[in-house]
Amino acid sequence: MRKVITYGTYDLLHYGHVRLLERAKALGDYLIVGVTTEDFDRSRGKINVQQSLIERMEGVRATGLADEIIVEEYEGQKIDDIRRYQVDVFAIGSDWAGKFDYLKEYCEVVYLDRTEGVSSTDLRNETVLRLGLLGQSSNVDKVLREAEFVNGLQAAAVVTGEDEAAYDEMLEHVDAVYIYSHPSRHTRDIKKALLSGKHVLVETPVTLSREELHELQALAKSRGLILAEALKTAFSTAFNRLVNLIKSGKIGQVVSVDSACTSMENVENVPKEALSERWNSIFDWGPTGLLPIFELLGTDVKNKRIISSIEKDTVYDYFSKIDFVFPRAVASTRVGKGVKTEGELIVSGTKGYAYVPAPWWKTDSFEIRYEDMRQNQRYFYLLEGEGIRYELVAFLHAVLTGRTTELIDSTVTEAIVGVMEDYCAGKDLTVLEGEE
Repeated sequence: MRKVITYGTYDLLHYGHVRLLERAKALGDYLIVGVTTEDFDRSRGKINVQQSLIERMEGVRATGLADEIIVEEYEGQKIDDIRRYQVDVFAIGSDWAGKFDYLKEYCEVVYLDRTEGVSSTDLRNETVLRLGLLGQSSNVDKVLREAEFVNGLQAAAVVTGEDEAAYDEMLEHVDAVYIYSHPSRHTRDIKKALLSGKHVLVETPVTLSREELHELQALAKSRGLILAEALKTAFSTAFNRLVNLIKSGKIGQVVSVDSACTSMENVENVPKEALSERWNSIFDWGPTGLLPIFELLGTDVKNKRIISSIEKDTVYDYFSKIDFVFPRAVASTRVGKGVKTEGELIVSGTKGYAYVPAPWWKTDSFEIRYEDMRQNQRYFYLLEGEGIRYELVAFLHAVLTGRTTELIDSTVTEAIVGVMEDYCAGKDLTVLEGEE
C-alpha cells in the first residue's frame, strides 16, 4: 500500500482545497490528512482562522477523500508522522515549493499546483468588518496597527478626544466600534453605538456599574449585537493554556492566586481636577490583575477588602491592593501607576504551583513547579502584538458567527465591574493612613 500524507488548515473549505486533496489522493492508495490546530497556525502567522479545529476536520471528512485524519500540533511533527504511519509520499501545495525538501530524507516529496483564483484568505476578506476606533490616541494607535494583521477587519475611522459630532459621524460609516474612552464615559459611548446598530469592543472595565452593565448587555442582545470586553491577556495562548492546565488539576486544588500589575506614571504636576479624568491604577490595571482570580476561583466571593493610596479629593489611586476570600481559597492582586514591583503571577495548589514571570499579562511562557524539581515543566507559546490581534480575531469571529464562546465569560466581566463599582462607592475600601 502506497501511503500519502498532506497537511493544511482547511479553514472555510473550498474547491481549491478539494482539488488539492484529489491530486494528493491520486498519488497513492491511502491518504492521511493532517489538520493544524489554532495554536500551531498562530506560530506560523495564521491568526485569523475562523472555524474551530472540529469544524475544519469535519469539512475534510465530508469530502470523502481522506482515509485518515490526524491533528498537527507542533513544529517537527511531520517527521514523526511520516515515520509513525510509514508514509511513502508527502504532498503539499506548490506555494510551499522547497520548504519541505528536508523531508526527502524520509519519503518522496511532491509539490502540487494550487487551483488559481481561490483561497481561504480571499474568502475571509470578502466579508470586511469596518471598525471605528474611539479614545486615547496612544492605545488606539496600538489597535490600529494590530488590525492590519486581521483578515476581514478594516480600521475605517478614528476619533480621539470627546468630539461628539465626530463620533456620531463615525458611527454612520462603520459596522463596529472599539472604545477606549474614560470608564466613566463607557456607558454613554457604548449605548450610542448599540442604538446605532453597531457591535462594540470596549476596553475593560466595560462600565463602573453592575446595573449599567446589565442594561447594556440586554440592549445588545435585543438588537442582535455583540458587546465584548477588550482585555487582551484573556485572549493570549499562554494564559488560556495556563488556565486549562490548572483547571485540569495539574497543581491540585487551587488555594491561592496572587498577581501584580504596575507601571510608573508621573502625575506630580497634574492638577487634581485633571487626575479624575485619568485612568487610575484600579481602572487601568485592576481588570488585568483580577482576570486570573475570577477565571480560576469563580466569582463566589465571601469577603473582599480594597486598600488604596488615593490622592485627596480625587478617585485617583497611586496603588491598590485587593484581597479576596473564597469558599476554599484566597486571592490578592496589587496594582499601581505610582509604584513598581515584580509583575508576576503565582497560583498555589495542593500538588504544586504555577509561576508566570513578569510581565505575566503578556507572557509567552510559564512554569508548573513541584516539590520534586525534576518534575517541573516549562511551557512556551507565541505571543504576537501583546495579544491585541488575538482579541480582534475573537471579536470578528463573534460578530460573523453570532457565537460569543471565545470571548470573556459574562460572569467574569460582571465580577470585574463589581469591584470597580465598589471602589467608586467606597465599599470594602480602606484608604492608607495619611491620605484621604
